[in-house]
Amino acid sequence: GERRTVLLWSLVLYIIANIACATAGSFTLLLAARAFGGAVIAAARVATIALVRDCYHGRAMARVMSIAFMVFMIVPILAPTFGWAVLQFGDWRAIFWTVAVLTLGVLVWFYLRMPETLAPENVLPITPGRILGDWRQTLGDRNSLGYTLASTALLGSLYGYLNSIQQIMADVFHKPSLLALIFATTSVTMAICNLLNSRIVMRLGTRLISHGALSLMILVSLVHLFAIEVGFETLVSFAVFQALTLGCFGLATSNFSAMAMENMGRIAGTASSVQGFLSVTIGAVFGALIGQAFNGTTVPLVGGFLLAGLAALLSILVTERGRLFRPASTAPVRA
Repeated sequence: GERRTVLLWSLVLYIIANIACATAGSFTLLLAARAFGGAVIAAARVATIALVRDCYHGRAMARVMSIAFMVFMIVPILAPTFGWAVLQFGDWRAIFWTVAVLTLGVLVWFYLRMPETLAPENVLPITPGRILGDWRQTLGDRNSLGYTLASTALLGSLYGYLNSIQQIMADVFHKPSLLALIFATTSVTMAICNLLNSRIVMRLGTRLISHGALSLMILVSLVHLFAIEVGFETLVSFAVFQALTLGCFGLATSNFSAMAMENMGRIAGTASSVQGFLSVTIGAVFGALIGQAFNGTTVPLVGGFLLAGLAALLSILVTERGRLFRPASTAPVRA
């Protein structure tokens, strides 16, 4: 279907979901509205990636995705401050009203400024047979499956970080009051590295950067585990190691996403949804396992990053037939 229509309707429904949250008369209705909002805004994510793939591929797509991911990383850092500012002028319902108004602004801007990116000749019929065929093509493509699995592993480690950081700050370092500072300090490196990637990817290429970042992430995790083993772990060392790890994560994932979509031009919408579903669902399970493994130390989290890095490396080695750091793909790109 048309990218523009899907994205516009997802924004409209997201506005309705936030209004429902703001006016909810019970906690059950609030949860239902939040779940509905999460479901409809997921369509916007899928449509956005498909939209980018319509306009770019390869290194150029990685550059655009890096900028998008940079914004994605900055928003959670600023969100607590934003929420606090809103609460100075109203109760919790004001947060949902504010989100609804901001979404309306995005909706109007997108409606006025963004043309349809899917060429008429590329509009495919929505039938069960066509959908199943697109799924098979998405999962049967070597780049699509391999780099989706690599992204899934790394996303799982990020979920593990989100599940563990509060416990680590409270039970390991006994500094719960510094949670926001440490979270912001370590997370901002992802945004910085995505910005860096947008500047260098056209020159160095997606594979060279992402494979190098993944290798460095594995090395940093190994050194971090060694530091823990010899009793060197402090709050400062933890923050430094995690900042380096998450920076590598940022350099790797935006390029992985671009390479996974490399041959998915005509079915970009379906491919984006399938890849997103796999990454989020499997990654969430892996992240939950890391969180559940918390034992009063930082070992489960750091070990989770190491395992995720090794799993991603294995997937890439299979995908690339053992050849890492290639400057560019030798396979033709499907528009």
